Amino acid sequence: MTEGNALPGAAWAAALAGLPAMGPSRLRAILRQWPPAEAWLRVAEGRAAGHPAVAAACRSDRAGVASTWVREAASVDVAACWSAHRQAGVDVLLLGADGYPAALADDHQAPAVLFARGHLGPLGAPRAAVIGTRTCSRYGNDVARELGRDLAGAGVSVVSGLALGVDGAAHAGSLDADGAPPIAVVGSGLDVVYPRAHAHLWAEVAAKGLLVSEAPLGARPEPWRFPVRNRVIAALADVVVVVESHVRGGSLHTVEAALARDTAVMAVPGSVRSPASAFPNALLADGCAPVRDALDVLVALGLSSAQRSGRTPDLRPQPRGDAAAVLAALGWEPASLDTVVTRTRLEPAPASLALAGLESGGWVVRRSGWWERVAPTGGPV
Repeated sequence: MTEGNALPGAAWAAALAGLPAMGPSRLRAILRQWPPAEAWLRVAEGRAAGHPAVAAACRSDRAGVASTWVREAASVDVAACWSAHRQAGVDVLLLGADGYPAALADDHQAPAVLFARGHLGPLGAPRAAVIGTRTCSRYGNDVARELGRDLAGAGVSVVSGLALGVDGAAHAGSLDADGAPPIAVVGSGLDVVYPRAHAHLWAEVAAKGLLVSEAPLGARPEPWRFPVRNRVIAALADVVVVVESHVRGGSLHTVEAALARDTAVMAVPGSVRSPASAFPNALLADGCAPVRDALDVLVALGLSSAQRSGRTPDLRPQPRGDAAAVLAALGWEPASLDTVVTRTRLEPAPASLALAGLESGGWVVRRSGWWERVAPTGGPV
């Protein structure tokens, strides 16, 4: 363990955040009681858990948690930990100190320590969270990407979690626009890319926007971090938009956190037959405002008083004959060839030929044996 007080408070706070069993509520309780260097010393000596506020955060496992902290702190080189963060270009922001984001400072569950890479400027812009399932349909992917693109183009920073599915699509769309920079709140250290498939997207967001996490360098994407992370997404958002999500999906945590903060929640309508649209449809039934395109979100943010003049026309050559019948039967939910045959009463061969023609024309895509309709590129959500 490193001794002395030559290091800044952020160094000791970063080391505290890296201890096992040190969740956000425990870290917040500790740093409310003592300055970071003193807090580290008390934790390392096993004295911190005796404080009533810290004991309450540790719950019934106070002795076990305190023992874990003492054992692990003995092997931590705080100076080396601090140097690693500096060399990686990661800022360590302390609640109550200069530089901490004003957008989070007054939140009742504000992170005691926030790790950031990129530019803090996007936190001063209007912000919309675009969230949803990792296993979204093509419809959900397209909607999320178009919302991300159009919101960023209108000066709204898109907040999401950089996960697969809706999150990644929304961030990719915001980068397409070259407009307001995106903000990503992740559930691991800023050097631990998760999912690995989004390594390029992480790098782009860090270069053009902002990556933030409550976890120090090296922290793995443990399952408990993601529900906790979602409250930060909600706290940063001026409005939360649910694109696609199952009823018990992770979006539920973000929505609950948003509602607890009186943040507006909006939802994209989806097929009543699609499990991925079950949660947004339920939100709509409960009275949440619908999102048809970015204009609906801009109006909710008070950024547009424009009147809706109708949808952007689809300029693609319109399908005819069997292709038109197949497209109408397909609707906006995934369907198998058998389903298309049943709905159109075509034979399998002409139905397959029509689907192939629609695919080459950019009207449908095939994924894992299912066919799905595609919105026009650059067109409405």
